[in-house]
Amino acid sequence: MTATTTAQRKAPRPRADALRNRERIVTAASEMFTEFGPDVPLDEIARRAGVGNATVYRNFPDRDALVREVVCSVMDRTAEAAELALAATGDAFGALERFVHTAADERITALCPMVQGTFDQYHPDLVAAGERMEQLVEQLMDRARAAGQLRGDVSVGDLMVAVAQLSRPPAGTGCLTLDGFVHRTLQLFLDGLRAPARSHLPGAALTMEDLRQA
Repeated sequence: MTATTTAQRKAPRPRADALRNRERIVTAASEMFTEFGPDVPLDEIARRAGVGNATVYRNFPDRDALVREVVCSVMDRTAEAAELALAATGDAFGALERFVHTAADERITALCPMVQGTFDQYHPDLVAAGERMEQLVEQLMDRARAAGQLRGDVSVGDLMVAVAQLSRPPAGTGCLTLDGFVHRTLQLFLDGLRAPARSHLPGAALTMEDLRQA
């Protein structure tokens, strides 16, 4: 038996209670970042999660590590919603609609300001989560377009910009009380995506690469 194998076997697995604590911290942080903005004190997050400050720092050595985990977890859930929509049979545009409303419920856009400034936007975990989500949304749109239900002059970037703008006030501005208005406005937007197009859009379809360069 090699030393490497011995070390691998001796490496402890996280206990179930440790994993639960980590999940509670991420959930509490996501809620509080959305409600109060990115500067909410970590001890307040610990209090809502029902854990001690030391437990927070044991899992996340600094604020950036916690923010990254929160954003990645929201992206992962949004990607899972896209996968569920892709697995559904029947109305392709209806599947796209359900995904958009679910993405709004995740409030991913309220977290967007937190990945700016000094935050490492190009961390491998964030990049991988973003690419996965982008590919799945593109598949959803391609399917609706192939069914003749989605207008042909829009792309993933157009959809994500609209969802970002329409489903967000910024964190900490009472966004939890505006869900009904958000979904009403999103549905108006989605109706405008249906084929046949009833207007000519200025410029070219917006891609995610366009957004990154901007």
